[in-house]
Amino acid sequence: MVDVVDYVWMDTPVGRLLVAGDNAGLRNVLFGEGRSEAKPQPGWREDATRLANAVRQLRAYFAGELRRFDLPLAPEGTPFQRRVWQELLAIPYGKTISYGELARRIGKPTGSRAVGLANGANPISIVIPCHRVIGSTGKLTGYGGGLKTKEWLLELERGQLAFAR
Repeated sequence: MVDVVDYVWMDTPVGRLLVAGDNAGLRNVLFGEGRSEAKPQPGWREDATRLANAVRQLRAYFAGELRRFDLPLAPEGTPFQRRVWQELLAIPYGKTISYGELARRIGKPTGSRAVGLANGANPISIVIPCHRVIGSTGKLTGYGGGLKTKEWLLELERGQLAFAR
């Protein structure tokens, strides 16, 4: 029997997010607007029940009350992409690294472009913190939710927003 993917739309300070998952875990946190506008896939079911914990943790994150997610994750991707995404989870809250540093950390010191592509393909934005990767000069570079969103997330994590704790 194939497990049905449940989804829910969530309004956040950075816009609408599509949150989706199944029995294996959280599969998607995608931006409803921006570079690649999210849409539920055929066969998905709108049902927030299974996603209640993910939604609760995302709300706590946006309120500045959660620094580390504790959710089962089930992103779909190539072995290389999954390796990059796993390393993203090791970047501490409020910190940033460059694409080159991320490439070095996974043992591919000349692979910053490939790392950038894998980073951009991250299907679980925010929870797998691809927003914490920046250019080698410290400049913010591409982000699926847009550069203003990336900047907002980094400011939240640095405690630079008025409501952040």
